[in-house]
Amino acid sequence: MSHHPSQTIKQHYLQLFIFAFGTLIWFSPVPSGLEPQAWHLFAIFISSILAVIIKAMPIFTSSILALSVSVLTGTLTTDQAYSGFSEEFILLIIVAFLIARGVIKSGLGKRIAFLIIKRFGKSSLGLAYSIIAADMFISPAFPSNTARSGVLYPIVNALAVDSGSKIADGTRKKLGSFLMMSSMAGLTLSSTLWLTAMAANPAGAKMAGDFGVEITYASWALGASLPVLILFFLVPWVIFKIYPPEIKETPEAPAIAQEALDHMGPVHKNEFIMAATFFGMVFLWVMSGSWGLDKTAVAFLGLGVLMVTNIFTLDDMRSEGNALSTLVWFSILFSMSVYLDKLGFMGWVGMHISDIVVGFSWPVVYVGLTISYVLIHYFFVSQTAQMLALFSVFLSVAITAGVPPELMALMLLFATNFNAIITPQGSSANVIYAGSGYLEPGEIYKVGGIITLINTLVFLTVGTAWLLLIL
Repeated sequence: MSHHPSQTIKQHYLQLFIFAFGTLIWFSPVPSGLEPQAWHLFAIFISSILAVIIKAMPIFTSSILALSVSVLTGTLTTDQAYSGFSEEFILLIIVAFLIARGVIKSGLGKRIAFLIIKRFGKSSLGLAYSIIAADMFISPAFPSNTARSGVLYPIVNALAVDSGSKIADGTRKKLGSFLMMSSMAGLTLSSTLWLTAMAANPAGAKMAGDFGVEITYASWALGASLPVLILFFLVPWVIFKIYPPEIKETPEAPAIAQEALDHMGPVHKNEFIMAATFFGMVFLWVMSGSWGLDKTAVAFLGLGVLMVTNIFTLDDMRSEGNALSTLVWFSILFSMSVYLDKLGFMGWVGMHISDIVVGFSWPVVYVGLTISYVLIHYFFVSQTAQMLALFSVFLSVAITAGVPPELMALMLLFATNFNAIITPQGSSANVIYAGSGYLEPGEIYKVGGIITLINTLVFLTVGTAWLLLIL
């Protein structure tokens, strides 16, 4: 009698398939224009991603195996392979995990959740819309979508927990999974809407200026406004249909929320401390650009205050295994993605895509480059890295083919944001949701892929027509 359940045996077969797949790519002839090191790193990277997509192994397992293979084969040096662990924005994500625990533990999360449920809680869909609307409202003041995810996540987490949707008891899909996916999808829209809503946006506008394309705050917001408005109404509804919560209608929820608020009584001292710390961090994050403050240091300061006041303790730290897991897998994938670019693989792909579209009419080139730019994000673990690597290449090819420069520049910059949910690691803003326990990586690949497809279709149709009208 087998000691392995059928599901485990199936996984072993899938793992053997991944090993064969990676080995086949590794030993296949190195394409012209690439160094063997870049091709071998691609073999390791794509195998680790495919393993997660087909559920051969968890993303943590796949990542640590990819790391060990890349170092032991000499594909990456130890300094290169471990470089992601020193990235400050990854530490920011981890600290945000820990602060979210403080928001819940202090009772502030419960109070905020009940206040939102009281106002918007008649349906799960209504809650999703309210979360995304709040994100869009605060995003112009947040030049970091990673920091913004750290603000939104504790509220979403509190909404899930206090609606009886928890990871520990297997009720994550009751409501929490849907809200986490919706909030993550909403970040792609809020980051697209405003020039200042994502750190790479102003840099991209400056790069466009090198091609004679002037992008202002107003022209960016006007160009993004109509497609983002349509997607604001469309995306939560689509997620509701393809990834539905078990709780859909909750007409009694506002009354229950009010009763719970009455039972909680006045705001407790710990809630005041948590609120002051939280809003202090938000204020310093908003002012970080003009005051020259490091966002990660601000997050550590906030965590330190919570620990001094015993709102977050060392015992709480020991229970946060998801934070450590997320730190490991995201740091590894980030390092591999960075060196795929540095070793020339990304540029090689970009140039081949550019060569393919040469000779076609400008509308075909425009659509082809946009779709290619979106799809190639499967290989990037940073929106900024993709933009820096490919934006100028794609824009140059488009202009040569006769595509209106401002149209192509804006669409590529918008795509840098609306393609971010295509993978769990597609944006640093995704990672706190992906590591929450409410979402499985395979679910993000599936739902995120569908949402990216919808975002792309709306921007290429309505968005393009709108840009041609206003430019």
